[in-house]
Amino acid sequence: MGGPPYDCLANPLGAVRFTFEKSVSSGSDPASFDGKDWGALDLFRHILSDPAALAQVPILNPSTIRWLRPNILVRFQGMIQDMLGNEFYVGACKDGSVWRTNKYTDFCQFPMGSSPDMRIWERRLLYCVPVPGRNSWTESFSEVAMKRFMDWASQQREKRRRMEDEDPNHMDLQVTDDDYKSSPTAKKMREDGDPSSSSHSQNSMIVDAPSGLHTLADADRNFLPCLVKVYDTPESDLKLNDVLEFVGILTFDSDLPVDEYDNDESSGGLGEEELVRLPPSKVPRLHCLFSRKLELHDFLTGSPKELKPHLIKEIREALLMHLTTILGNDSVAAHFMLLHLLSRIHARADGIAVGKLSLNLTHLSKEGMSIFGTRLSHFVKNLLPFTHCIPLTLEYLNSASLAPKKDYELNRLIPGTLQLAEGSHVIFDETQLQAGTLNSVGVENARLLKNLMEYQKVEYDFKYYKMEMTTNVLLLIFSEGKSNIMPADLVIPFQSSRADSFGVPGAEALEAWRWYLTTVRSLPHSIESEMQKVVESDLVAARQADRSLGSQDFSRWLTMARLMSLSFGESSLSLEHWQMVMELDRLRRDRLK
Repeated sequence: MGGPPYDCLANPLGAVRFTFEKSVSSGSDPASFDGKDWGALDLFRHILSDPAALAQVPILNPSTIRWLRPNILVRFQGMIQDMLGNEFYVGACKDGSVWRTNKYTDFCQFPMGSSPDMRIWERRLLYCVPVPGRNSWTESFSEVAMKRFMDWASQQREKRRRMEDEDPNHMDLQVTDDDYKSSPTAKKMREDGDPSSSSHSQNSMIVDAPSGLHTLADADRNFLPCLVKVYDTPESDLKLNDVLEFVGILTFDSDLPVDEYDNDESSGGLGEEELVRLPPSKVPRLHCLFSRKLELHDFLTGSPKELKPHLIKEIREALLMHLTTILGNDSVAAHFMLLHLLSRIHARADGIAVGKLSLNLTHLSKEGMSIFGTRLSHFVKNLLPFTHCIPLTLEYLNSASLAPKKDYELNRLIPGTLQLAEGSHVIFDETQLQAGTLNSVGVENARLLKNLMEYQKVEYDFKYYKMEMTTNVLLLIFSEGKSNIMPADLVIPFQSSRADSFGVPGAEALEAWRWYLTTVRSLPHSIESEMQKVVESDLVAARQADRSLGSQDFSRWLTMARLMSLSFGESSLSLEHWQMVMELDRLRRDRLK
């Protein structure tokens, strides 16, 4: 599987067809290929296992799409917002006496006629969107990276021309453009005067001017959905709201009529109604070769940080100091905020989401919110990859679409505000909420918010029934008094002593804090047997001293103890950290009195 990687990057369909024909010529039956790889994926995985080669594959987004041409290899990072079912297509057919494949394409590339020698295969359709609330600092494919990519593509074109001049019989990977140029599609493109038929642009992954996918790029410069067609992947591997990076072949035709797409005998599954709303001229298609689920650390900038124990403590101290300054010298609130930022659900038992730690900062007036709330919201946005800020006004509650709803006429899942990616941070601002009456929509929205806060679940409305979907998000509420709509795990009266100005943290500090939060959050944790006895004894004593304490309080203390240990980079609970948690919660309860 040797050969230069640019053949597979610039002409992936050539690589697919070459490996298919090679496999068929060796005696393999095309009927056995549905759901199986005949060597194409192995070839792409081999080439893209080199990080330098993978880095050359452009990311498909609103900034880059105007430079890209169809039928090249691209990456797309997005969230699965809707699963549109399966689609049948002609995967293989005979062109005369030669078997050809249409896998990873939208249409049959070869005339089928009435030949019975056709193989019908199946693929899944996913409607994917940019991750909701994704912050701009996570965008790694910048204009500088795009320029490097364009320079690289230009160098490869020049290199290819030199090689062809030196050896006219040269065949890189044997996946040259010969197969492609001889296909009916390529002939039609040449007859129609398509400039990509020239040797200059055929090996290019970019167009020579920003006119390639301009129709789509002009539709919405800040939002680019993508219809991902998935092959040979078990259904259990992909779930609604998963965030993935897809590597596949980009197809797009801004001039293709909807009825032509709908009537093509190689496509099926999607009806005319859906296609009118997801036309190829507006939503690019990506034929997925392979994908990987993205974690929060995949969105961080810079190289992975090796955080040693002494370094973790230094970063923790600096982050805590900055949080304290932001919160007007309220160190208690800053400590709780740190634990909150580290929280995540790590288990579910009897309907309880274990590990969540939602926060309700109270005693925040509108003026206080404009200072401290704004500061904290901005800081969290610079720390975490996905963030949202939702103003809970009476008007918003009475009109917002929080839960996703199924539209059977469109056969689409209409997204709601609470359809979020795992690890998202959501701030609810109740300081603008005034007395008034909730209508039926407002009552339902209040119920949805309470369910999200207590159980980390969101009800999806499928009209004839409702389905609870688990989620894993961080929830922070700003309010004047204790929130009655969203009962948080921790209620902390905010007490600022001053609103001093503070310096903006540098890029190096922000990068260190981001890696710190992501790294220590995922550490394993346990409580040794000796420490278990101490904890049990303290819980019994606390219950005897205050009969109002219950299982929820004890569960919260254990969650806080786990997070306190992790904040120091330690995987087991120590007596010192347990005592810190008990003292911290005592100070909080004193404020509530």
